[in-house]
Parts: sequence; C-alpha cells; structure tokens
Amino acid sequence: MLETEQLTKKFKDTIAVDDVSLVLRQGESVGLLGPNGAGKSTAIAMISTLMKPSSGDVKLNGKSVLKKPGEMRRVLGVVPQKIALYEELSAYENLKFFGRLYGLSGNELEQRIDYVLELVGLADRKKELVKNYSGGMQRRVNLAAAMMHEPEVLIMDEPTVGIDPQSRNHLLETIRKLNQDEGMTVLYTSHYMEEVEKLCDRVYIMDHGKVIAEGTKEELKAILSDQETVLIDFDQSYPELFTKLSEIEGVQQATAEEHSLKLIIPKGTRLLAALFHEAERYGAQVVNVNVQTPTLEDVFLRLTGRKLRD
Repeated sequence: MLETEQLTKKFKDTIAVDDVSLVLRQGESVGLLGPNGAGKSTAIAMISTLMKPSSGDVKLNGKSVLKKPGEMRRVLGVVPQKIALYEELSAYENLKFFGRLYGLSGNELEQRIDYVLELVGLADRKKELVKNYSGGMQRRVNLAAAMMHEPEVLIMDEPTVGIDPQSRNHLLETIRKLNQDEGMTVLYTSHYMEEVEKLCDRVYIMDHGKVIAEGTKEELKAILSDQETVLIDFDQSYPELFTKLSEIEGVQQATAEEHSLKLIIPKGTRLLAALFHEAERYGAQVVNVNVQTPTLEDVFLRLTGRKLRD
C-alpha cells in the first residue's frame, strides 16, 4: 500500500537517511526502530510529504506522491512526537478546527468529532481547555486529531513519550483496535520495545540512516537463535568484574545495569563455568542467574551496539 524506494536525505555533509526502502502492506502494523539520531523522524517527514527527499521515491498504491503530495495527505494520519494542538482551545474546538481543514462540515463534522473523542476516551471532557489536560490526555487528543478524516494509514512517531501508565495503556489499546479490528495500516516508532512487541507484525531497524535489519519479530529473533541470554544478578555492583566478564572470549554482548550483568553467549558452551569462576576470583556474590532465549531488545542491542532508548 505504501512504500519507499531508496529514500535518501542529505543535509549539507550529513546523510540523515541513506537509501532506505520500506514496505507497508494494507492492514499491517509495522515498527520502525532505531536509537536517537538513526534517521527515523526524517524518514517519517519524507513519507508524510513534509520534506522532499534528496533522492528516492515515496509511493502510494504503486504511484509516486512526490509531485502530488495531496494524494498521500488525504489518506494519511500523522501523530507527531510533539503535541500539535492549540492549548487555548478545548479538545472539541481543536478537533473542529482540524476537521474543517480536511473539508468536513455540518453533521458529518460533528459526528466525526463525537466518534474520535469516544475512541480516545475523552467524550466527557471535550469542552475543557487542552492546556488543563495531563500530558497523556493531550496525546490522546493528538491521536483524535489525526483520525478526523478517516485515514487509511496512521503514522505514529513515539506517541507515548512521557505519559502516565493509564493513558499509555489506553493509547496502545486504541491503536491495537484500529489495526486489528478496523484494518488500519500503521507505521509505529517507539523507544519502548514492549510496545513494538505488542503492536507490530513486522519490524525495520535503522541505525546511522540505514535499514540494518527487517522481518517479523520471530525472524529477527532468529538472528540470535544459536545464542542465549544470561542475566546475572550480584549483591552489589562490580565495575571491574563486569568489564572482565564482558571481555571473556565467546561473549557476544555485555550490558551492565546497577547490580546486574546481561550477557549474550553461544548455546552449548562452557562459558557459564568460566563466568562463575571469574566472579569467584573477585569474591563477588551471585544472587540469581537467569538463562533465556534472546529477546527483540537483545537483537537490537547486538545490531546497533546501543539500547533503544540511547
């Protein structure tokens, strides 16, 4: 339904997006992951026709939209990272304004406002000024505004940043309903891997402007199918030991967090014994050991060398 072909964006000597090709099939929910500076937001700006690419193409149903951006804008709803609302207006007034921009009027406009407010759970507070809403409520109105014209494709750029758990859960459930129950096509970026795990069918991973991996969640996890994740909890932090353990031959990846160390190691090796022996030499007390199948977060860390929130 929507695709990019070798999409590239240069800013003077910096290549923000480098030869990126994405495909969104109708009714899919696709995750776009990458650490800060990976090029996700620039790619979204070009897909949304808000920024012209240096080269490459954006296609809707097989036809380029670069010369006719209105065709994309009619079917596209965008929920940006930053709140895009007028704080001095109520939720109802904001939605009425955006609805009119899309050409809605009269009963059609009123019915659509009622529907999207019900969808995001704010029908009973529609007359309150947006500036008096919590951050989570504002983000829900942000989604409602993107839904006013009944878009076929919804792009969401980190829509749950900095909101309370209740609003976050409500947003995620709303997105799931739109995708799974109503068949809406979704492109979703987030700094929370669990959201992508819950919502997305396929995932693209970007780093330094390039797509470095793509596939279903199961296909991406298969990258580390011959490895396992070992989480070791200690009684306290041992920085020197953690560095030593990460340098043991065979350790593929090591991540230290407070009193814990997460390691990715090959399956069927005797590395665990070597790890425990080294910990004993340092006089470190091991509190708990958990061996598990690598997660999507582990795959991301292995491919980019950074956590998703970095």
